[in-house]
Amino acid sequence: MKRIFAVILLFITSQYTIAQDIHRLSPTPPMGWNSWNWYAKRNINEKVVREVIDILSGKEFRGTGYNYVVVDGGWRDTKLGPNGELLIHAERFPNGIKALADYAHSKGLKFGLHTVPGTHDCGGDAVGGFGNEEVQIKQFIAWGVDFIKLDKCRFTPGWDEDVLKDTYVKWSKILKESKSDIVLSISAYKFRDWSKDISNMVRTTSDISPKVGHGAFFDEIPKEFHPYKSVMGIADENNKLAKFAGNGYWNDPDMLVTGAQGLSHEEQKVHFALWCIMTSPLMIGSDLINMTKEEKSILLNRDAIMIDQDPTEQGTRIKVDGDTEIWAKKLKDGRVAALLINRNKSANKNIQLNFSDLGISGKVKVKDVYEKKKLGTHTTSITKSVKPRSGLFILID
Repeated sequence: MKRIFAVILLFITSQYTIAQDIHRLSPTPPMGWNSWNWYAKRNINEKVVREVIDILSGKEFRGTGYNYVVVDGGWRDTKLGPNGELLIHAERFPNGIKALADYAHSKGLKFGLHTVPGTHDCGGDAVGGFGNEEVQIKQFIAWGVDFIKLDKCRFTPGWDEDVLKDTYVKWSKILKESKSDIVLSISAYKFRDWSKDISNMVRTTSDISPKVGHGAFFDEIPKEFHPYKSVMGIADENNKLAKFAGNGYWNDPDMLVTGAQGLSHEEQKVHFALWCIMTSPLMIGSDLINMTKEEKSILLNRDAIMIDQDPTEQGTRIKVDGDTEIWAKKLKDGRVAALLINRNKSANKNIQLNFSDLGISGKVKVKDVYEKKKLGTHTTSITKSVKPRSGLFILID
């Protein structure tokens, strides 16, 4: 009995040590850009990534927090080397990965890669890390990688939960033992209790529907496009996991689908505001090179980013009334961010936020986050008419 207890205690202690070590790397949710939603596997290349690095390190984005440039699928060859090492797609990335990582670092940014822990990538190529973990992690370290997106994809003969857990724990343990400062992002399509202790961020649902799928959806999504998820569908699921976020671990509701991916401008504003209220990693998934002023006005909103990066808590949905709902997040300086959403397709809705629901009493000042204007002083509540498929993002002081 004592031996069993000792083994259990050793496992718990080991998990706690891993958590402490890795969580120091992400005191706030990571921010950056990921290539998948826009470029997928065949359209990403070295030239595009260099342009993205130039933009994120340029005048408009510098200092906003978007620091990680993550290349998703498409950088690998279709097979492994003789020792299980990853081979770089020579046509798309002729100068290799280290040159790109070095370039990102020279511009004050960090560099990330997508990889798979199973036997095959999501397209079926046998380039997985299963059994080759140490070899491949050494490659990532040698290349200067700062961020790994570890995507479940395929495993032959088939994943089960025990193999899945053991595999992800192994990656995390090797990274810890290597004393590397690599942020680990787990993408295994749902939250598992153990995953928060071995990583910095964990995908809580299946993929958000992006440009490379069938385009983004705000709320309902056609059955033929399942298991892709809509913006609000993901928010509904992510909301249930709020208690796990914080202290260097962040629930990941997937990449942002702003820009020309199917959402209206108002829907994009709600989408970004929700991700900020939920203290989510903010990974831009759109065409950064040809980004419009309208999209930039959303993604570069300083108050919205401040709300997201405040690590006090993951905000939650506090009220539902028919087609309308209210989300709120308490900030470390005592202010509260709130989001009033109208999910109705065609009708305006009056939405009332009672300050007592936020634990607030007395006079407060309210600011519209997107319009950057004051909405006056209020005492007990604020009521606003919100357009269909739209929202009001406010700061309460």
